[in-house]
Amino acid sequence: MDRIAVLIPCYNESKTIKKVIEDFKRELPEATIYVYDNNSKDGTDEIARNAGAVVRYERKQGKGNVIRTMFREIDAECYIMTDGDDTYPAEYARKMCDAVLRRNIDMVIGDRLSSTYFTENKRPFHNTGNVLVRKLINMIYKSDIRDVMTGYRAFSYEFVKTFPVLSKGFEIETEMTIHTLDKNMGVENIIIEYRDRPEGSESKLSTYSDGFKVLKTIVTLYKNYRPLSFFIWVTLMLIIIGLVFLIPVLIEYVQTGLVLKMPSFVASVFFFIGAIQSFFGGLILQTIVKTNRQEFELKLNEYADKKKILKKM
Repeated sequence: MDRIAVLIPCYNESKTIKKVIEDFKRELPEATIYVYDNNSKDGTDEIARNAGAVVRYERKQGKGNVIRTMFREIDAECYIMTDGDDTYPAEYARKMCDAVLRRNIDMVIGDRLSSTYFTENKRPFHNTGNVLVRKLINMIYKSDIRDVMTGYRAFSYEFVKTFPVLSKGFEIETEMTIHTLDKNMGVENIIIEYRDRPEGSESKLSTYSDGFKVLKTIVTLYKNYRPLSFFIWVTLMLIIIGLVFLIPVLIEYVQTGLVLKMPSFVASVFFFIGAIQSFFGGLILQTIVKTNRQEFELKLNEYADKKKILKKM
C-alpha cells in the first residue's frame, strides 16, 4: 500500500507531462506517481515512463473511465489527483496531503475560483459555467464548496474505495463532489493558484456538450440522492398544471352549474393523480436512500478495517 499516490489521467499531454511528473516528484518525493494513458497518440506514455512514472493504460475513452480504473487498482493512504496539462501547481500537494493524512479529511478540493482562475482562463463560457455549477450545488445541498469542477483533489482511502464511479467523462468531478456531500464525508477547500495551459496544449473539454452533461449529472444525482425533495418539486409542478386546466372549469361551473369543458376537467384529474403518485414515489425512494446510507456507513467501517490490514503488510 502506497503512503501517497499521485494519479494523473492523460490524453495527448506530451508537451507538459514530463514537467508535471518532475514537479510532483520534487514536492512529494515519497509518493508513487501513476500516469494512466487514455489512448494518447503523441507518445505521452513513453515520456511519462522515462520521467519516472508508473504508466498504465485505460482503453475506454473518457476521464471518468480512467478514474474508475485508477481507484479500483491502486491502494494508498492518500491520493492526489491532478491533470497532465500543467495547470495545477504541485506546490500545494503537501498541504492537501496533510489534510487527508493528519486531519482525516476525505476529500480536499483545490479551489481555483478563489484565486487566479478568472484571469488565467481565457474561455469566458468556462468561467460562467463553473460559477453556475458551484451556486447550483451549494443551493441544493446547503454547502460551501468553492470549486466543483476542479481536477486537483486529494482523497482518503475510504473515499476512493466507496465511491461508485458512474460518469464516463468530465462530469466526474461534479459526481465526486455531490457524493461527498450526500454521504456526509469530510470536505475541505484549499485555495490554489491556477495557470492556463501553455501554448500548443489543447483542452479536451467541450464547453457546450460537456457543460450540458455536467448539468444533467447534477439533476440526475439530485433525483437519486434527494428523491423526496426532487419529487416534491415535480408534485408542485403537476399541481400547478392541473390547476391551470381546472380553474376555468370551476369558474364556468359556478356561473352555469354545468361542466362545459369536460376534456379540461379530465386532464386536470390526470395531473392531480400524477402529483399524488409523484409524492408517494418520492417517499418510497427516500426510504430506499436511507437504507442505502446505512449500508454505506457499514461499508466505511469495513474499508477502515481493510486499510489497517494493508498498512501492516
